[in-house]
Amino acid sequence: MASLELGQVLEHDHFMEEYSRGSEGLSWWRRVHWGRGVALFLAAAYFIIPFYAAMQFSLANKYGQFSLQPLTQIADAPQFLSALWLSTELAVATMVIVMGLMVPTMIYVHLRMPRFRRVMEVITILPIVIPPIVLIVGVDGVTPSWLKASQWLLALVYVVLAMPYVYRALDAGLGALDLKTLVEASRSLGSGWANTIWRVLVPNLRSALMSASVLTLALVFGEFTIASLDGWQTVPVWIYLAPTDDPRINTLVAMMALLGTCLVLTVIVSLDRSKNRNSRRS
Repeated sequence: MASLELGQVLEHDHFMEEYSRGSEGLSWWRRVHWGRGVALFLAAAYFIIPFYAAMQFSLANKYGQFSLQPLTQIADAPQFLSALWLSTELAVATMVIVMGLMVPTMIYVHLRMPRFRRVMEVITILPIVIPPIVLIVGVDGVTPSWLKASQWLLALVYVVLAMPYVYRALDAGLGALDLKTLVEASRSLGSGWANTIWRVLVPNLRSALMSASVLTLALVFGEFTIASLDGWQTVPVWIYLAPTDDPRINTLVAMMALLGTCLVLTVIVSLDRSKNRNSRRS
C-alpha cells in the first residue's frame, strides 16, 4: 500500500514537472508570437498608411468625396499609353537578356569555377556603387549613334542595373541544389548542355528565376534617372513630366504601379507555393 502511494506521489510530481515545463514553453511561444505580430503590424502600418493616404487623395473629387473619375482620366491622359508600352517593352527585353546572360554564366561558375564566385560578387555590386548619372553619361560617350537613337540602349543599361539582384537570386537558388549530381545524371543519360539547362536546371530554379524576374520588373518600372537623361519617356518620367493639370492623376498612376508590382509578386509567390505543395503531395 505504501509503495502504491509512493508511486502515485512520484507520478504526480513527474506530471507537475512536465506541466510546468510545458507551461513555460507555451508562455515563451506566446511571447515570441506576440512579438512577431507587433513587428508585422508595425511594418504593415508603415507601408499601408501612406499608400491609403495617397489613394484617398487620388480618388477624391474637388468636394472631398470618393470618386472613380481619375481612373477614367488615366487612359485619356496625353502620352500615358505610349509611356506604359515603352516601359513594358523595356521590362520584357531586360528580363530576356539578363536571364540569357546570367543563367548559363552562373551555372558554369558554380560547376567549374567556384572560387570565382567571390570575384563575381564584387563585379556585380559595382552597378549599385556607381551612380546612375555617371553610368549613363559614360555609356552615351562610347555608344554608336545608331544605338543611341534606339530605346534598346535603355534595355542594355537596365541589364547592368539588374545584374546585382539577378545574381544574388540565382546564386541562392543554385546554392540550394546538388548541381553536380543533377548535371552528371543528365549528361550520363545523353542530354546536351542546352537540354540539361532547359529541362533539368531551369525547373529546379523556378523560385530563383521568379524572384529575379520580379526584381527586374520593379527596377525597370521604377527607374527614372537614366531614362530621363537619355531622353525617353517611361512611366516614371511621365509621372514627373505629366502634361496634365490634375495632380491626382500623377499620384494615382504612381500608386497603381506600386500596387501592380505588389500584386505580381504576390501571384508569383502564390503560384510557386502551390506548385511546391503539389510536388510534395505527388
